[in-house]
Amino acid sequence: MKEEPPSTNAQPSKLGLIQRIKNYFRDFHIRISFKPSNQDELTSVLRDAEENNLIEKDVLDMMEETIEFSSTAVREVMVPKTQVISIKDSETLEEFLPRILESAHSRFPVFDEPQEKIKGILLAKDLLKFGPGLLGQEENLNFDLSEVIRPVNLIPESKKINVLLEEFKSNRSHMAAVVDEFGEISGIVTIEDVLEEIVGEIKDETDINESEDIIQLTDDEYNVSALTEIDSFNERLGSAFESIGFDTIGGIVLNAFGKIPLVNDSIEIENFKFTVLAANKRQILKLRVKIAKNT
Repeated sequence: MKEEPPSTNAQPSKLGLIQRIKNYFRDFHIRISFKPSNQDELTSVLRDAEENNLIEKDVLDMMEETIEFSSTAVREVMVPKTQVISIKDSETLEEFLPRILESAHSRFPVFDEPQEKIKGILLAKDLLKFGPGLLGQEENLNFDLSEVIRPVNLIPESKKINVLLEEFKSNRSHMAAVVDEFGEISGIVTIEDVLEEIVGEIKDETDINESEDIIQLTDDEYNVSALTEIDSFNERLGSAFESIGFDTIGGIVLNAFGKIPLVNDSIEIENFKFTVLAANKRQILKLRVKIAKNT
């Protein structure tokens, strides 16, 4: 009489449970021992951490900016030459001093008369001794701009800003002139421009108060914070933009562009021309708004 082999009916179920346990611990090990091999994988890990409330959103933003820092070129953060408040080497103290006082900046590039070549940088503090009553009238008349301007470093548009930051630190300088591939001055970059790529926009006592979202420049031109609510924008400028899908005027402009625009990019929406004054890699920050005249 032959003996019946032992039943194997339960074996597949048992093996399936063991395999699932093994798979679970294998996947768990992969997750805790995962080491990102590139910037995209590292960014993904950080975003997962933010979604799981391990880090705050503002910390995530700063980390992402730091990761991208070494790949950002100077041309992406510089102030274009057309927007720079500068001084001509032929101007007298009386001619450019009001402009310096009005801007409240601390450093000013000095150009030659055709504004093609940069001669140096003027520090506002170097003019303190020429203030009213500090020097005699004859001494002020003998003011020589070339004696107070300081040397300026020329850097290419393609230089990475992490390298520039190290140069600023080693040279103990705060401003550099940016040249294009033809050797022409294309803009100015400061240490503040570089640092803002990591920590976001830096406000100081000379900046416009954050509560002033809309500042009228002329009868038909305004500087507008991109975070201005649509209803406030409509009320102030007499527009009729709908707040469907967007809360701010920056959202409407961004949607019209279809991408993150660059500084100086312009677009017309209805009878308004929007020009980007400030933006980062994620959003528009400030706009110049011009109302088109009805013809």
